[in-house]
Amino acid sequence: MMAFSIDQQNLTQSQTKLANYITKHLHQVLLSTEKEIAYEVGVSIATVSRFWSVIGFHNLKEFKQHMKKELEVSPARKIKRVEDKKSDHTNYLSIEKSIGLLQETFENIDSQRFNQALDMIYRAKKVYVFANGPSKGLGELLIYRMKRLGIPIQLIAHHGNEIFEEIIHFKREDIVLLFAFGRLLPEAKVILDYQRDIHYRTVMITDQLIADFTSLASISLFASRGEPHEFHSMLAPTLLIENIILGLSLKDQSSHIQRLEQLTTLRKKYYKELPR
Repeated sequence: MMAFSIDQQNLTQSQTKLANYITKHLHQVLLSTEKEIAYEVGVSIATVSRFWSVIGFHNLKEFKQHMKKELEVSPARKIKRVEDKKSDHTNYLSIEKSIGLLQETFENIDSQRFNQALDMIYRAKKVYVFANGPSKGLGELLIYRMKRLGIPIQLIAHHGNEIFEEIIHFKREDIVLLFAFGRLLPEAKVILDYQRDIHYRTVMITDQLIADFTSLASISLFASRGEPHEFHSMLAPTLLIENIILGLSLKDQSSHIQRLEQLTTLRKKYYKELPR
């Protein structure tokens, strides 16, 4: 995690954009001027200059000195995130870029929050999944795997005002796992707001390290998808989902193994009728 403090609740919209950019592009920021940072984020130079005091520094120079010192003593930070190397012939997602996305994700995983999310999901009476657009495949993967573990789970299939048909069934003991990539959809806003009435809990998977909506969920987990202007890779979010599945499988392991053995027995028994 970043070795400086950010009070998200007191940030302006421009400061939130700055904080998110700096957290995701630390190495680039350490080589940039305030003018270059302002250009990349789309804010004024004055906004950048005033920002350093918000996070506890006098100026950009002091911030750079502090972070360079942190990088020198932190083994995890010694691995520089590699930028996408584009050749003259292709703009495909490179191995180096993929490693960078995974590295950024793992550097920003809070193990305590992750384990809390696992406990919440495992103990829930029912798990609802809100996954729309490109995240729908991740939601379906999660549901497919978690059903094997005997965890009651359901995809929220409705959208728009029809989502109320499903929200009315949410109970205090339930968990809603939702994806918020880039922005928060109106349906997700309603789900997060309604939890204050029913007191169910929510787990958000997002590609935003700092945003005004990440604090609305009970727990937020970060997975990098790349820059806003480039192809959004689902590699890191998929890995995060698979780690959630594996983490859940280790709880009450003997019961899960017994269930999987039963699955294998069923497949063998009806192999001729339903071949794989």
